[in-house]
Amino acid sequence: MKTLWLLRHAKSSWDDPALADHDRPLAPRGRKAGKRIRRWAADNGTRPDLVLCSTAERAQATLELVLPGLGSPDVELEAGLYHASADVLLDRVRTLGPELDGVLLIGHNPGLHDLASLLAPPGVEALPTAALVELRLEVESWGEARAGCALVQRAVLPRTLAS
Repeated sequence: MKTLWLLRHAKSSWDDPALADHDRPLAPRGRKAGKRIRRWAADNGTRPDLVLCSTAERAQATLELVLPGLGSPDVELEAGLYHASADVLLDRVRTLGPELDGVLLIGHNPGLHDLASLLAPPGVEALPTAALVELRLEVESWGEARAGCALVQRAVLPRTLAS
């Protein structure tokens, strides 16, 4: 069994229309939601061995907020996760090393939502900003990851968590 967490970046700011999409920071609401997810992760044993994060500013800012609640995972920033499709994300998951039991992907929709739906149909109804989904993959190695190989263990929405 392998555990894959999918975390959509927290709510970003649109205050500066001149900023490129990749460079948008978090909105105050996003920072608040990220802190809620950090507390939930710390309290519920979310301990990935590795975090793979999009290079987008809003994804990296989300990582900074949640990382203290995740134990001490290795972290890799990957440009290829920026707006990656479910197929691209699945290909990346399949390359993960056998020593990793749990991995957290921090990225974007629709790719993350589509990946959850692909791995654990029907997936989750929605994946709003800062939502965290925990999938249990019924595989021995990441290379065996495929459509329908997982079950949704939990879906955590920041708006349902206490401030």
